[in-house]
Amino acid sequence: MTPGQLPRWVDLGLIPFLNLAAAFLVSGLVVVLIGENPLEAVQILVWGSLGYGEGIGFTLFYATNFIFTGLAVAVAFHAGLFNIGGEGQAYLGGLGVAVACLAFDTVVPWYLTLPFAIIGSAAMGAAWAFIPAWLQATRGSHVVITTIMFNFIASSLMVYLLNGVLKERGSMQPETRTFEAGGRLPFLNDLFPSFGFGYAPVNLSLFVALAACVLVWLLIWRTKLGFEIRSFGANATAAVYAGISPVRTIVITMLISGGLAGMMAINEIMGSQHRLLIDFVTGYGFVGIAVALMGRAHPVGIILAAILFGMLYQGGAELSFEMPNITRDMIIVIQGLVILFAGALEYMFRPAIIRLFAPAQPLKAKEA
Repeated sequence: MTPGQLPRWVDLGLIPFLNLAAAFLVSGLVVVLIGENPLEAVQILVWGSLGYGEGIGFTLFYATNFIFTGLAVAVAFHAGLFNIGGEGQAYLGGLGVAVACLAFDTVVPWYLTLPFAIIGSAAMGAAWAFIPAWLQATRGSHVVITTIMFNFIASSLMVYLLNGVLKERGSMQPETRTFEAGGRLPFLNDLFPSFGFGYAPVNLSLFVALAACVLVWLLIWRTKLGFEIRSFGANATAAVYAGISPVRTIVITMLISGGLAGMMAINEIMGSQHRLLIDFVTGYGFVGIAVALMGRAHPVGIILAAILFGMLYQGGAELSFEMPNITRDMIIVIQGLVILFAGALEYMFRPAIIRLFAPAQPLKAKEA
């Protein structure tokens, strides 16, 4: 183990746990300041998200969105890129899902529409990531700036399309028509009633998200392209010296990242809303950044982090209902604290932990 390097169980387990514990400790202090019992609040939050079937269903529904956006950010991370455009890419992915559903929902059953929805969402998300990727690779325009700008462009584009081109004739709502049965994914409660998910909208896109995790793991750690992506992210200069094309690597990585973000729309549009509408993304793209950081850009970690944020979303709704003093805005503050400690303050405990483990390293070296 080189100096400053930590054992994997510390880097992947202990440090994220300490960051999360610090976030909840500060959140508990906030709860105390508004006059509520933090232990009772935690009990309500956990029960609301995992204590009964419908709560678990909502937690898994939110987690599905976070898995897609977390994977999107993670793939870019491995190449040393910071894709903050998940919001815009998911918006355009929704357009790809909607076009597939509107075209086939009255013609074929849902299981034949789903492949076209997957392809459409991934293609539109990747297309929206292409220009920022190309500008970064060929002109040096930083991908953080361009992807943020493209989020606003995507939002404006969707407003235009849903107020004119795609809006249902005779309707005053900025949304498409509701899809027929061929454009709706079955809810898991309909397929597996024994799960007791009730009215939770968790649907088959959860399994699409888990399949995406497996494919991303295979891509990053078991393919030549994945090795090139990780090499470029670790040391771009050395990677170029070894013959890895920076333009090709950046563009392909961002296309994959954008495609994964676009696939988030399958859960919302085809799985839950059954129509394309404005603001269906609602911050999932930005939360994906924290999910990727907390999950250490690994699919298994992303699944666990996505479930955690799903618990915060669902349990937070229950908490604001049971404790009126803890408003929805307070729940957003708690989520923000988790994002802060998992992201901006991720290295707060690392120096002390490195010093804690450092004395043991020379002893092991001498014994060897």
